[in-house]
Amino acid sequence: MLNRDNLHEYQKYSVEFIKKNLISAIFLDCGLGKTIITLTAIKDLILDSFEVKKVLVICPLRVATVWNDELHNWSHLDGLKISTAIGSQSERLEALKQKADIYIINRENVEWLVNKSGSKFDFDMLVIDELSSFKSYQAKRFKSLLKVRPEVTRIVGLTGTPTSNGLMDLWAEYRILDFGKRLGRFITHYREQYFIPDKRNANVVFSYKLIPGAEEAIYKRISDITISMKAVDYLDMPSKVINQVKVQLSDEEMSVYQEMKDDMVASLDDDFEIDAFNAAGLSNKLLQM
Repeated sequence: MLNRDNLHEYQKYSVEFIKKNLISAIFLDCGLGKTIITLTAIKDLILDSFEVKKVLVICPLRVATVWNDELHNWSHLDGLKISTAIGSQSERLEALKQKADIYIINRENVEWLVNKSGSKFDFDMLVIDELSSFKSYQAKRFKSLLKVRPEVTRIVGLTGTPTSNGLMDLWAEYRILDFGKRLGRFITHYREQYFIPDKRNANVVFSYKLIPGAEEAIYKRISDITISMKAVDYLDMPSKVINQVKVQLSDEEMSVYQEMKDDMVASLDDDFEIDAFNAAGLSNKLLQM
């Protein structure tokens, strides 16, 4: 079993960062250990310094079990108890009634927890595992969480992809984290300060682009509560190995391939055809073929 001594230096630094800051955004690539970092910080805050009593972790359903797995893989986390509130409504309610330090809920049930469960929202620490899933300020989960955000003293946002669609995504994420202190309370003000319209049709704007110097200004605004790390900088990665495998298509297969490439549609037999709606879809289907 692993213990605290097995943590990497960058993980120890991240643990202390979470403990030091009431608000923290931890942007780490996949594989850098966001879960064990956060669990270690929670353990210290609950069982050592007694600064936290009850933690809510909001995460994607597919990774809900990861938190329990990590808890049992590291000996220094002994003493922490997790209750996982997923499944049917009755199962979720029963899990919320259990005495635990950490409660896990999937992000799809945030609105239910806040508005429909009838359970008191008495968590003093909130962890959002995959903060980027709250990048839509119009989503019900965003609005529900924002409503109870003042009840939480500590908050941690975890993700490896904070800006998958560009820096516009950051506004909603930091609105949840710091009430809009760093990037503004309103999306319109954020857009006006850092962006200009890009693709548009008359008065309808389809996309925005950063004004010169905006990227650096945004990073500076959020730097005091943010850690960002890339796996290539902190993990001992093996050398890349390129293995080229040449495939020889038959004349019939090549004919179908060429038809797909030229027309974006190809007939495989009398009853079945494949098509592509755009260049990206065409490229994927040609690779599959």
